[in-house]
Amino acid sequence: MSQSPSSRRDFLQGKSAWRAAENLLPSPAPAEPSPSTPTPVEAEAPRYLVQVGRTAMACEFQVLLNAGEADLGTEAALTALEQVSSLEAQLSVYQPKSEVSALNQLAAQGPYQVSTNLFRLLAQCVELYHETSGAFDITSGPLSKTWGFYRRQGRLPSQDEIDLALDCVGSSRLEIGPSDCTIAFGHPKLEVNLGGIGKGYALDQCLEILRDHDVTSALLHGGRSSVLATGHRTGHAVHPDGWLVALKHPLKPDTELGQVRLRDRALGTSGSANQFFHFQGRRFSHVLDPRTGWPAETLLSATVLAPSAALADALSTAFFVLGYESSRTYCQHHTDIGAILVASGQRSGALEIHTLGLAPGEWLPHQVHTAP
Repeated sequence: MSQSPSSRRDFLQGKSAWRAAENLLPSPAPAEPSPSTPTPVEAEAPRYLVQVGRTAMACEFQVLLNAGEADLGTEAALTALEQVSSLEAQLSVYQPKSEVSALNQLAAQGPYQVSTNLFRLLAQCVELYHETSGAFDITSGPLSKTWGFYRRQGRLPSQDEIDLALDCVGSSRLEIGPSDCTIAFGHPKLEVNLGGIGKGYALDQCLEILRDHDVTSALLHGGRSSVLATGHRTGHAVHPDGWLVALKHPLKPDTELGQVRLRDRALGTSGSANQFFHFQGRRFSHVLDPRTGWPAETLLSATVLAPSAALADALSTAFFVLGYESSRTYCQHHTDIGAILVASGQRSGALEIHTLGLAPGEWLPHQVHTAP
């Protein structure tokens, strides 16, 4: 359980979680007094949240519970977060003994049998690769290495270096054997990295555990860029249906662009706010287009709403690469997907915000430049 300077009494009341969640959850506006307004005790008590956290996959995972479900949900949340650590040990390329590391070492030699859950995840990734015309590609690791993003030391490679890396990229070269859960690599230097979908996948597994323990409402996130909501937050006078999640300005993290309402839905955001470098006055994003080998530059951020966190994570990366028009086409053919795409406006410092496939009330924008 995450540590904080707050007291155990504060934790049990959810006060420490409320403070920790302020960057993720917007504070509700105070309700105007009226005959239907609950009494102060009724209005304040449900506002508290209980938080359970754990560091994994290079970020903080948290489960936020309504205080009324704390007794039921806290142990379930601890169990769920233990599963995140187990998945990291299985899926991370940074752990030499992980199953994915073994796959990368041996699958070029011939079909390599993997566990059922990993096989299903890899098969989903290959399907998404084809659906997004290669914009989401779990084999793009050689490109990230060429650009120095693996070590967080960005560099500008030559076109020859990029072409050499591109020769080792392409999920179409993953040979899937569904009858025996085998994977084979069609290129000797092919490698798999599930960083673009792993956090979302872990959140989906966490939610299954919470539901097995009869937890009906919770908000889960991994590093705040991957969010999954079930049920609703109690005591929210303005928007009681679901959970409100703040969407930040891609270049000014202290500024909110608006709020997204989630219920039984996931959100994933990709952007260049945290990892980038400058060279000769030009800004280069860490999100690379695996088809060209160059950083994607059309958008500032892409936020996707989807039925699962794994899907939201993967598609947020794909949409950031694809840009507005291709993302719109995808949403037109997949009606369960919504998106909020942020691009630079025509005036200096201005933004254009495009929404795709969202239901009424899912996106609550502040006064910003929203494209028609």
